[in-house]
Amino acid sequence: MQLPTREEVLHGPGTLDDAGVIRIPGSDHCIVQTVDFFPPIVDDPADFGRIAAANSLSDIYAMGGTPLSALNIVGFPAELPTSILSEILAGGAEKMVEANCALLGGHSVRDSEVKYGLAVTGTIDADRIMTNGAAEAGDVLVLTKGLGTGSVSTALNKQQADADVLAAATASMATLNAAAARVAIALDAHAVTDVTGFGLCGHGAEMATASNMTLEIIASQLPIIAGAEDLARRELTSGGAKRNRDHLADRLDLAGNVPAHLAGLALDSETSGGLLMAISPDRIADLEESMGREQIRHFSIIGEVKPPQGSFRIRILG
Repeated sequence: MQLPTREEVLHGPGTLDDAGVIRIPGSDHCIVQTVDFFPPIVDDPADFGRIAAANSLSDIYAMGGTPLSALNIVGFPAELPTSILSEILAGGAEKMVEANCALLGGHSVRDSEVKYGLAVTGTIDADRIMTNGAAEAGDVLVLTKGLGTGSVSTALNKQQADADVLAAATASMATLNAAAARVAIALDAHAVTDVTGFGLCGHGAEMATASNMTLEIIASQLPIIAGAEDLARRELTSGGAKRNRDHLADRLDLAGNVPAHLAGLALDSETSGGLLMAISPDRIADLEESMGREQIRHFSIIGEVKPPQGSFRIRILG
């Protein structure tokens, strides 16, 4: 028996768009889908649920889509009280309501470690799909959330995170990227990606590679979650920082005058981070107004898109 091709499987009742999304028959919209889940990075179950849900929704927003429905994905140990699971799911449901996304059910399995996330289905205008592959030389790079969630979660694991620092990081991670996506659409962003496990540099390198450009990032302009810079100075970054740096290898150019803690924050894994967008310099005048309208306060212009520079995809300058 001959197995169906990927295209035959994906076509279903619709048609496969060039961007890899499913075009809805008789409509100018497409279906987009994503899935993400992970173990707790904060102690409070409801906060963990909020963060995991916001993180799962982020890919839909990064494409310029609108979440439509979601399914819970749960791993839960038999020895833990189910009240903890109830709190996790309640936190996730809270974000579903905020996103106006219908929660249709889900699936759970017994696991040695708690895990939670969502499989999300969304819709998107076929003519306004945002990708990470169309950045242009001269574009300005904007980041919509502060960095440092990796440092805070590492400090929490070592019982070295102050309550106010943890609260700031939790609030950031639980914030949906819906408003940031509306800004990207309003400013006709050329390229957009969300910043998660591969860190700012890793996801930035993906954007640079897909666009055949080099991203030049100014370390001193990076937005940082309150208190996280001090943690990074104490070398409290996650193992993701080293893994991401090793993965980038010769695609990363790190200037000698960049402080080690800022380089660590740029390389470290993020959880439910902000959107990195490349916008035309002509739209800078509209940036402040757009961010203010959407009540996004922790954004920053962090660099510029440059023509390709040898093997380098990311350059970090002091």
